[in-house]
Amino acid sequence: MTNEPKILACVDASPVAEVVADYAAWAARRLAAPLEFLHVLDRHAALPQGQDHSGAIGLDAQEKLLTQLSQEDALRTRTARETGRVFLNRWRERALAAGVATVDTRLRHGDVEETLAEQQEGTRLLVLGRAGAGTTSANASANVSTTGEPGLGKHLTWVIRSVKRPVLVVTKAYTEPSRVLFAFDGSAVTRKGVEMLAASPLLKGLPIHLLMSGDATPQNQRPLAWAVQTLTQAGMVVSSALQPGQPQEVIAEVLKTRAHDLLVMGAYSHSPLRQLFLGSKTSELLKSASLAMLLLR
Repeated sequence: MTNEPKILACVDASPVAEVVADYAAWAARRLAAPLEFLHVLDRHAALPQGQDHSGAIGLDAQEKLLTQLSQEDALRTRTARETGRVFLNRWRERALAAGVATVDTRLRHGDVEETLAEQQEGTRLLVLGRAGAGTTSANASANVSTTGEPGLGKHLTWVIRSVKRPVLVVTKAYTEPSRVLFAFDGSAVTRKGVEMLAASPLLKGLPIHLLMSGDATPQNQRPLAWAVQTLTQAGMVVSSALQPGQPQEVIAEVLKTRAHDLLVMGAYSHSPLRQLFLGSKTSELLKSASLAMLLLR
């Protein structure tokens, strides 16, 4: 693997892994960046059912049981690692077939949060699914999987709050982005996002609609005009609108009436959108939106 900043795609044993792989391949092609698939194995493997682990047995039997459990644990670990390597190779082959030049895989045994924190360095974009392993539907909560099993879905809120890289959150189906809605609020985060997109090939050539909620005041019109000018000067096709109302309501209405397949937003900005990400509106939007979301940091 090169030292060039990579696209990091987090995959687990859920149907959304295929969607993650396809969006990650799309981003890697657009950015001409290396792609790495990450799969994290749970460090707490479930014990087999029907065994007496109470300790209410003789010393010899306890020693035999401990030896047996140790052997079984080692076997489960080896099996999980081999299964994980096969699983990751599937997505590697898929990305190569999709035209990605450089694809690598990384298998880790431990905690998703700790692993992602470690992997931030050298990562250009993080791609993960809205619902991970254990969710019975792509509309399951982004915070907790419906069955309580470990998976990326229940770690989504932590990732959005904690990582310092842009996060592409994908849903139940892959649609190659062709029309982009940028929820712009004039904050430092979204202004930086405009500059990032202007300097990046990720969305070059795609129509971008800048949407800002609020009244038509100079305080709102100036930053919106700046964003349009910055993106236009970078050769991007840009339209804009300033609409009164609350951000989440304005966004939802535009998504209903216009055909967009990628939503760009700032995460944790000190703006009206901050409330969207600090309150329950985050989970509501993640559960209800049927399009991919690029969250800027």
